[in-house]
Amino acid sequence: MPNEITVTVNGTEYTDTVDARLLLADYLRDTLGLTGTHLGCDTSSCGACTVLVDGMSAKSCTLLAVQANGSSVTTIEGLADDGELSPVQAAFQEEHGLQCGFCTPGMMISITQLLDRNSNPSEAEIREGIAGNLCRCTGYHNIVKAAQTAAGSS
Repeated sequence: MPNEITVTVNGTEYTDTVDARLLLADYLRDTLGLTGTHLGCDTSSCGACTVLVDGMSAKSCTLLAVQANGSSVTTIEGLADDGELSPVQAAFQEEHGLQCGFCTPGMMISITQLLDRNSNPSEAEIREGIAGNLCRCTGYHNIVKAAQTAAGSS
């Protein structure tokens, strides 16, 4: 059954008619062309699809697009400001916080939310803040360093 939704994504308002069963991740990727939101597991286990919905991290593979109606969504593409990397993005680059890069969008979104709530988290708080995101490559060391660097620059 089609439903009309209006969602603000990365500061731009979109109104579309979507199927009631369409996942937010699929809406972002297939309808809006924002492919930085990765689908890794479809069970909310990996966190690669994490986005901010009204400032709260959400796994978009388990959220329906209709549930985001009226909300503001931030994807990895929305973290940069007018072509300038966000502090989290710049820190990932500086600290080599990625390897294959598949988990990176979800990690960056989760760390962005963490730093919005706690501008100076401890290593344990950072590890807890990214606990819902799986990385199969890095061992998390440089991801944690990137979060610490971003905290120091915000």
